[in-house]
Amino acid sequence: MTRLGVVGHQGYSGFPAVLRTLGELAPALKLELFYEEELYELAGNGNLLDDPSSLDALLTLGGDGTLLRGARIIAPHRVPILGINLGRLGFLTCCNADQLSNALMRFARGDYLAESRMALQARVLDTNGVGREEWIALNDVVLHKGGFARVVTVRVAANGEPIAAYGADGVVLSTPTGSTAYSLSAGGPVVFPTVETIVVTPVSPHTLAIRPVILPADVEVTLKADDATEELLITVDGQVGSSFASGETLCVKRAAQGVSIIRFPGTDFFTTLRQKLGWGGLADRDKTA
Repeated sequence: MTRLGVVGHQGYSGFPAVLRTLGELAPALKLELFYEEELYELAGNGNLLDDPSSLDALLTLGGDGTLLRGARIIAPHRVPILGINLGRLGFLTCCNADQLSNALMRFARGDYLAESRMALQARVLDTNGVGREEWIALNDVVLHKGGFARVVTVRVAANGEPIAAYGADGVVLSTPTGSTAYSLSAGGPVVFPTVETIVVTPVSPHTLAIRPVILPADVEVTLKADDATEELLITVDGQVGSSFASGETLCVKRAAQGVSIIRFPGTDFFTTLRQKLGWGGLADRDKTA
């Protein structure tokens, strides 16, 4: 039996039907299901997920946010994630809900690739240099202002060497996987997901001379804020985080363990870019006109 963890977002329409389909298919495919606590009673079958390290794989039912949450649940264990998209974009997921049966059958017979993705480890040091919080990010770590409308100054360094003092709304530190998320919206580059690097992208910089920077994966990036009299925030993968005070330091580096994301043969990164983000030049536009 293959031990398959299940996490999901119940806010999507059709979620109960997807859960029923999963429960019906699992016995024939020799899948033993382990549900997160929020889904355990709703599913009416399977087991409660209490030890992520014992899983052979994790199934996420939702969108990219659900997959990112699943990555934090299993960290730091190298459990591959099979993402099923129930929403609109689902850039990180492998297929849509109407392909669930086929995806599970291919997974059960081993017809898939587990692609290793770099993750980031982020920690906050207080004014005394003592760590107070720590996270793992698959997409990005963002230091940004709260609800006030003014530029903040963030000093960024790599292995202690100053890069720049960004006057901006914030700074995004992203993985290659996260290069197509918030960093892209802020003007950052698209990085092929298996190329290990850290992308530094300022958010709405108040200058014409600042551009995103691509750093080696083995550096530690540190961020400090000047005159942080107003509230600053750290957001990890757009979901969790903390406040950030003047005198504190945000330290970000490659995590010791990456995240394995399942994809099926016949799919590729640039096809996903074209389908999900409208990637392509004039020739592609004219063909579909």
